[in-house]
Amino acid sequence: FLAKARGAKTIAFGTHVTPIPRETMRAYPALDMILLGEPDLTIRDLLDLLEDKVDQRPDNIKLIFEKHDPAYLPAFSEDGGVDMYGIKGLVWRKGDEVIVNMTRPFIKNLNDMPLPMHELLPWESYRMPLIKGPFTFIVTSRGCTAGCTYCIKHVSYQYTVRLRTPENIMEELWKLKKMGLNNIHMYADLFTVNRDQVIGLCKLMIEQNINLRWTCNSRVDYVDEEMLQLMGQAGCWLISWGIESGNEQILKHARKGADPKKAKRALTWAHQAGIKNWGYFIIGLPGETEETIQETIAFAKDLPLDIALFHIAAPYPGTPFFFEVVENNWFRPGTRWEEVDMDKGTVLDYENLSAERLMYWQKRAFREWAFRPGPMMTYLKMLFSDPSTLKSAFNVGMQTLKWQFTGEE
Repeated sequence: FLAKARGAKTIAFGTHVTPIPRETMRAYPALDMILLGEPDLTIRDLLDLLEDKVDQRPDNIKLIFEKHDPAYLPAFSEDGGVDMYGIKGLVWRKGDEVIVNMTRPFIKNLNDMPLPMHELLPWESYRMPLIKGPFTFIVTSRGCTAGCTYCIKHVSYQYTVRLRTPENIMEELWKLKKMGLNNIHMYADLFTVNRDQVIGLCKLMIEQNINLRWTCNSRVDYVDEEMLQLMGQAGCWLISWGIESGNEQILKHARKGADPKKAKRALTWAHQAGIKNWGYFIIGLPGETEETIQETIAFAKDLPLDIALFHIAAPYPGTPFFFEVVENNWFRPGTRWEEVDMDKGTVLDYENLSAERLMYWQKRAFREWAFRPGPMMTYLKMLFSDPSTLKSAFNVGMQTLKWQFTGEE
């Protein structure tokens, strides 16, 4: 509403709005437009048309539109105005009606995209606890081949995987290095989705002696010992792992495709390679009981983890998990879709596990894992490793304690 008051157009995109665009537009009258799925070309198309700059597009941008959508034509109306119906991937308003246009094809080759203009951002201000100096992220791929029932990524990118080449990624990394950025997060739906890409990138980073500290995510079944050793040598210092549960049956029902044995093996390899392990766990997937939650807590304690977080399962719209929750009436009464957020409480209410018990076990799981000598010492070492982030890291710790003992976030 503040943006609208200033006369601005309001646009939303992402995994939350893509599966339910009409519902989102109706729930938020101040929202003018939604970009479905992959937003890059849709937002460029929209802005160029609204600002009458289609004819001023650089040749490389024109080529991207034509290459990735052979049927593409600028959406001009007969009188020379903008034909909103012709902008693929756009959701917009026509009076009281919400219009959902045709979908836009995916960008087939991410190498065709121009490098992001990081230098236009206030990058020196981007800091995180536990990271020395400013940091940023780069996109290395899009999409994931795994089939987890709870994952929202497939709603936007389906099961297609598109990669940047190691050489293309290195071009952006060197640009960041020359700017003075030495801390990078390799942003991907699954960084290790393609072994050849990861191995190739790590070898180039080592050969070119770029000397960056970087983090990434991974699944426990998409790595091997050689890959992790090479990642460690190339500067990777932390991997966030989607471990989810210590119970094999729950993992099978969620179509995780991994098991506790693979998790322990992968994290052990990473630890041996000098890489810190950040584990994510999900409480409340279908089939969960108080006994299986305790099994997961015990499993987390047995892993070589430096950090662990326990979330309550979130049935995001468009996922198989969402439809399973709807079919079985597992939503708390009166739940609104925007309340589905793994970082804020829960919308689930099982017959054998109420929302209150899920929240109790979430806190207890974190408390049992974190309030032990090993994790406490690890946190204190990280806390004092960089004076510039000491205050923010301390605040995070205080917020965590407040959540643990008062329930406030």
